[in-house]
Amino acid sequence: MRVTQSMLSSNMLRNLNTSYNKMSKLQEQMNSGKLVNRPSDDPVIAVKGMGYRVDLDKNAQFQRNINEANTWTDTTDEALDQVGSALIRVKELIVQAANDTNTTEDRQKISVEISQIREQLKDVANTKIGDNYIFSGTHTNSPLYDNNNVDPVTGQNAALTQNGVENTITINVFDGISIQVNVQGNEYFKEIDDFMGQLETILNNGATGAEIGTALGATIVDNNMTTIPALDAIHAKTLTMRAEVGARQNRLELMENRLKIQEVNVTKQLSENEDTDYSKAITDMATTESIHQAALSVGAKIIQQTLVDFIR
Repeated sequence: MRVTQSMLSSNMLRNLNTSYNKMSKLQEQMNSGKLVNRPSDDPVIAVKGMGYRVDLDKNAQFQRNINEANTWTDTTDEALDQVGSALIRVKELIVQAANDTNTTEDRQKISVEISQIREQLKDVANTKIGDNYIFSGTHTNSPLYDNNNVDPVTGQNAALTQNGVENTITINVFDGISIQVNVQGNEYFKEIDDFMGQLETILNNGATGAEIGTALGATIVDNNMTTIPALDAIHAKTLTMRAEVGARQNRLELMENRLKIQEVNVTKQLSENEDTDYSKAITDMATTESIHQAALSVGAKIIQQTLVDFIR
């Protein structure tokens, strides 16, 4: 095959264009910090990168869900703590009222405080997070106790359905894993309110200390400890509920740690998949520049002089 001047020129231009393309791609990788700037650069890397980003987005959403779940469980724990403190004070007042050294006026003062504690416990039952009532089951937009809409039988919000207040609220914290964040406060607070109502009635009827003790089943056991079966049962239930909430808080903490570890791992995989290796890119750029300069030098010798060169 005869090699013509035109063929030499075409080959030289093709080689120069190839060098320019390589340098342009390397320059783009170094400027952006990414091996792939469009899917056509490397479809395999692009698809894997999309998968990693989906995992990171899911991880971020699960962490937001855990923050929300932590808010629910922390608020619930705080509310139950307030109930526990109120029940302890109620027991102190009952023991005081059951003492026959108190006058009728003294018991009336105790009754006033009991009434206020009862109202306070209703306020606790209506605890909110944002616009959500946490003890109303799935009726999160309605309080458990609504003075303007009282059920004559239960004494609670008549607008709430039994199924709604007994339903649980769960939040997704991982793929296929959900954790319950609420506690069923309907029966629990009704039990408390019924007891407080009974106590108010006894005190307001002017019962003596012995009658108060008999009505509530109060007995003194070892070490002068007084037991009031109904109140003690409610207090024990409160402690059990707090223990359940505490167990969920621990589970959420473990899940949060797991998500953070996964976030680090996926971010590392994403970086290894598509981030620019600067040491390699700079070396490739220097090599390509050398080849380009060599092609230019050789091309200048291959291309014949023009007619103008002869004329001058």
